[in-house]
Amino acid sequence: MSDSARRYVKPGAFTNRVFNPLVAWLTRRGLGLKGAAILEVRGRRSGELRTTPVNPLTLDGERYLLAPRGETEWVRNIRVAGVGALITRRRREDFAVVEVPDVDKPPIIRAYLRAWAWEVGAFFDGLTAASSDADVAAVAAGFPVFRIVER
Repeated sequence: MSDSARRYVKPGAFTNRVFNPLVAWLTRRGLGLKGAAILEVRGRRSGELRTTPVNPLTLDGERYLLAPRGETEWVRNIRVAGVGALITRRRREDFAVVEVPDVDKPPIIRAYLRAWAWEVGAFFDGLTAASSDADVAAVAAGFPVFRIVER
Protein backbone atom coordinates (compact mmCIF):
# COMPACT_ATOMS: atom_id res chain seq x y z
CA MET A 1 0.00 0.00 0.00
CA SER A 2 1.41 3.39 -0.96
CA ASP A 3 1.99 6.20 1.54
CA SER A 4 -0.84 8.23 -0.02
CA ALA A 5 -3.21 5.29 0.49
CA ARG A 6 -2.28 5.24 4.19
CA ARG A 7 -2.81 8.97 4.58
CA TYR A 8 -4.36 9.92 7.91
CA VAL A 9 -4.91 13.37 9.38
CA LYS A 10 -5.42 12.96 13.10
CA PRO A 11 -8.17 15.16 14.54
CA GLY A 12 -7.14 17.61 17.21
CA ALA A 13 -8.54 17.85 20.72
CA PHE A 14 -11.00 20.58 19.68
CA THR A 15 -12.43 18.35 16.94
CA ASN A 16 -12.68 15.32 19.23
CA ARG A 17 -14.01 17.07 22.31
CA VAL A 18 -16.05 19.97 20.90
CA PHE A 19 -16.71 20.03 17.15
CA ASN A 20 -17.65 16.40 16.44
CA PRO A 21 -19.85 16.07 19.56
CA LEU A 22 -21.56 19.38 18.73
CA VAL A 23 -22.20 18.36 15.10
CA ALA A 24 -23.50 14.97 16.27
CA TRP A 25 -25.80 16.62 18.84
CA LEU A 26 -27.17 19.07 16.25
CA THR A 27 -27.61 16.35 13.63
CA ARG A 28 -29.54 14.08 16.00
CA ARG A 29 -31.91 16.99 16.61
CA GLY A 30 -32.51 17.62 12.93
CA LEU A 31 -30.14 20.57 12.68
CA GLY A 32 -27.33 18.91 10.72
CA LEU A 33 -24.98 21.14 8.76
CA LYS A 34 -25.97 21.00 5.08
CA GLY A 35 -27.02 17.36 5.09
CA ALA A 36 -24.58 16.01 7.66
CA ALA A 37 -25.47 12.68 9.25
CA ILE A 38 -24.17 10.39 11.96
CA LEU A 39 -22.45 7.29 10.61
CA GLU A 40 -22.91 4.21 12.77
CA VAL A 41 -20.65 1.25 12.07
CA ARG A 42 -19.62 -1.78 14.11
CA GLY A 43 -16.03 -1.74 15.39
CA ARG A 44 -13.85 -4.28 13.63
CA ARG A 45 -12.19 -5.50 16.84
CA SER A 46 -14.58 -4.64 19.66
CA GLY A 47 -17.82 -5.37 17.82
CA GLU A 48 -19.30 -2.28 19.52
CA LEU A 49 -21.28 0.29 17.56
CA ARG A 50 -19.21 3.40 16.81
CA THR A 51 -20.54 6.75 15.62
CA THR A 52 -19.04 9.76 13.89
CA PRO A 53 -20.39 12.74 11.94
CA VAL A 54 -20.06 12.42 8.16
CA ASN A 55 -21.03 14.42 5.09
CA PRO A 56 -22.82 12.13 2.61
CA LEU A 57 -22.55 13.28 -1.00
CA THR A 58 -25.06 12.73 -3.80
CA LEU A 59 -23.61 12.80 -7.32
CA ASP A 60 -25.38 11.67 -10.51
CA GLY A 61 -28.01 9.77 -8.54
CA GLU A 62 -25.48 7.85 -6.45
CA ARG A 63 -24.58 8.53 -2.82
CA TYR A 64 -21.09 8.41 -1.37
CA LEU A 65 -19.12 8.67 1.84
CA LEU A 66 -15.68 10.23 1.49
CA ALA A 67 -13.05 10.34 4.23
CA PRO A 68 -11.26 13.71 4.02
CA ARG A 69 -8.90 12.67 6.83
CA GLY A 70 -7.86 9.49 5.02
CA GLU A 71 -7.57 6.11 6.73
CA THR A 72 -9.71 6.88 9.76
CA GLU A 73 -11.15 4.38 12.20
CA TRP A 74 -14.57 4.58 10.54
CA VAL A 75 -12.95 3.74 7.19
CA ARG A 76 -11.19 0.69 8.64
CA ASN A 77 -14.38 -0.39 10.41
CA ILE A 78 -16.68 -0.04 7.40
CA ARG A 79 -14.22 -1.94 5.18
CA VAL A 80 -14.51 -4.90 7.55
CA ALA A 81 -18.23 -4.58 8.31
CA GLY A 82 -19.33 -3.76 4.75
CA VAL A 83 -22.44 -2.14 6.21
CA GLY A 84 -23.40 0.86 8.31
CA ALA A 85 -26.22 3.24 9.09
CA LEU A 86 -26.78 6.95 8.56
CA ILE A 87 -28.75 8.58 11.33
CA THR A 88 -30.54 11.92 11.47
CA ARG A 89 -33.35 13.06 13.68
CA ARG A 90 -35.92 12.00 11.15
CA ARG A 91 -34.62 8.61 10.18
CA ARG A 92 -32.15 5.80 10.28
CA GLU A 93 -30.95 4.34 7.00
CA ASP A 94 -29.15 0.99 6.98
CA PHE A 95 -26.93 0.45 3.96
CA ALA A 96 -24.07 -1.53 2.47
CA VAL A 97 -20.97 -0.02 0.85
CA VAL A 98 -18.80 -0.65 -2.16
CA GLU A 99 -15.36 0.96 -2.10
CA VAL A 100 -14.70 3.13 -5.13
CA PRO A 101 -11.47 2.42 -7.06
CA ASP A 102 -8.92 5.26 -7.20
CA VAL A 103 -9.42 5.76 -10.93
CA ASP A 104 -13.12 6.58 -10.38
CA LYS A 105 -12.61 9.01 -7.46
CA PRO A 106 -11.69 12.36 -9.15
CA PRO A 107 -15.24 13.50 -10.03
CA ILE A 108 -16.45 12.45 -6.57
CA ILE A 109 -13.61 14.28 -4.81
CA ARG A 110 -14.26 17.36 -6.94
CA ALA A 111 -18.01 17.32 -6.11
CA TYR A 112 -17.23 16.77 -2.42
CA LEU A 113 -14.95 19.81 -2.45
CA ARG A 114 -17.67 21.90 -4.12
CA ALA A 115 -20.13 20.89 -1.39
CA TRP A 116 -17.96 20.66 1.73
CA ALA A 117 -14.67 22.58 1.25
CA TRP A 118 -15.92 25.29 3.63
CA GLU A 119 -15.83 22.66 6.40
CA VAL A 120 -13.11 20.17 5.44
CA GLY A 121 -11.03 21.92 2.77
CA ALA A 122 -8.02 22.13 5.10
CA PHE A 123 -7.60 18.34 4.84
CA PHE A 124 -7.10 18.49 1.08
CA ASP A 125 -3.68 20.23 1.14
CA GLY A 126 -4.46 22.98 -1.37
CA LEU A 127 -6.64 20.83 -3.63
CA THR A 128 -9.83 22.59 -4.74
CA ALA A 129 -12.85 21.79 -6.90
CA ALA A 130 -11.03 23.69 -9.68
CA SER A 131 -7.83 21.61 -9.44
CA SER A 132 -6.74 19.78 -12.58
CA ASP A 133 -7.78 16.20 -13.22
CA ALA A 134 -4.12 15.18 -12.91
CA ASP A 135 -3.78 16.87 -9.51
CA VAL A 136 -6.94 15.22 -8.18
CA ALA A 137 -6.00 11.81 -9.58
CA ALA A 138 -2.51 12.09 -8.04
CA VAL A 139 -3.93 12.22 -4.50
CA ALA A 140 -7.08 10.12 -4.94
CA ALA A 141 -5.59 7.09 -3.17
CA GLY A 142 -5.35 9.12 0.05
CA PHE A 143 -9.11 9.75 0.18
CA PRO A 144 -11.17 6.59 0.74
CA VAL A 145 -14.56 6.77 -0.99
CA PHE A 146 -17.52 4.38 -0.54
CA ARG A 147 -20.65 4.16 -2.66
CA ILE A 148 -23.75 3.70 -0.51
CA VAL A 149 -25.87 0.75 -1.63
CA GLU A 150 -29.35 -0.17 -0.40
CA ARG A 151 -29.52 -3.32 1.70
